[in-house]
Amino acid sequence: MKKITTGGDQMGSFAPKFASLNDDVLFGEVWSREDRLSPRDRSLITISALMTSGILDSSLKNHIAMGKEHGISEEEISEALTQLAFYAGWPKAWAALRMAKEIYSK
Repeated sequence: MKKITTGGDQMGSFAPKFASLNDDVLFGEVWSREDRLSPRDRSLITISALMTSGILDSSLKNHIAMGKEHGISEEEISEALTQLAFYAGWPKAWAALRMAKEIYSK
């Protein structure tokens, strides 16, 4: 898995500890445990958690794109977000599906 540097890139000088935890612990240590959970499954879980929490910003968009890179198909993301609509709410699903449609159209 490629090294994630988003924390350092965006928050390194302002919140260096947060940046380190984001890049080195969350995306370094936790996401690297592929023997326990595949990047594809981690992506699906993360996308679901962000969408259901109402985090409908660039975080969700970036994780949908990462999920696509990790092998989540267009059919799978569409089905997952449709399923979540009944638990998280229709407006959240609309927002997430719009993002997914844009990412999978590229």
